[in-house]
Amino acid sequence: MDWREFGERMALLARDLLAQESVDATLERITHAATELVEGCDAAGILIVRGGQVRSVAPTEQVVVDSDRLQERLAQGPCFDVARSAADERGFRITDFHAEPVHWPDYVVRARELGLGSMMGIMLYTDEEELGALDFYSRRRGAFTEAGETAGWLLASHAAVAFSSARTHAQLEQAIGTRHIIGEAMGILMGSHRLTEEQAFQVLRRYSQDHNVKLRDVARRVCELGRLE
Repeated sequence: MDWREFGERMALLARDLLAQESVDATLERITHAATELVEGCDAAGILIVRGGQVRSVAPTEQVVVDSDRLQERLAQGPCFDVARSAADERGFRITDFHAEPVHWPDYVVRARELGLGSMMGIMLYTDEEELGALDFYSRRRGAFTEAGETAGWLLASHAAVAFSSARTHAQLEQAIGTRHIIGEAMGILMGSHRLTEEQAFQVLRRYSQDHNVKLRDVARRVCELGRLE
């Protein structure tokens, strides 16, 4: 591992991640960077677990999705455990899928059939939140060395910040868009029914609650139809 070259490429990656225009684009850049920067990594993906449900994000190959689905089906596996763990465990490494498994025996045995030789995963987290697990796969046994694991940790640290930042930005844009469409809908109701601003908002809110429809969807309906049905 040429750490000077690695550092230069990480610096370029940091700027590249901030330049991405969406959360999905950011995540795809992260997983592709894993295959470019971490020695031995043939495929990568991000695993998110919420309420026992697994979501494969930005997989670079189908084997990543297959591995995630296998872990979900078995409710067992290293990525699955790391992504849902609230403990201090922040990473793992399976050196050889063909060795006698010590952990996750059901998963390891079945994962051999996917053509996996070794893997490792690292939690994506910031001080405020845990985001999922960044997983690295190799078809070779013993592909991930101590140096590769260090490179993976450095990449995961950059990735977590970029992921969190991209998601916050997307949420802010969505909030601004929602606020705009609600304001537009209120204006339509105020003009057509001679309501005050407060009265128009209460009409939208009451319809949302009575019909169990999100407020922004109610507002969008008013904007599209010119009225509230």
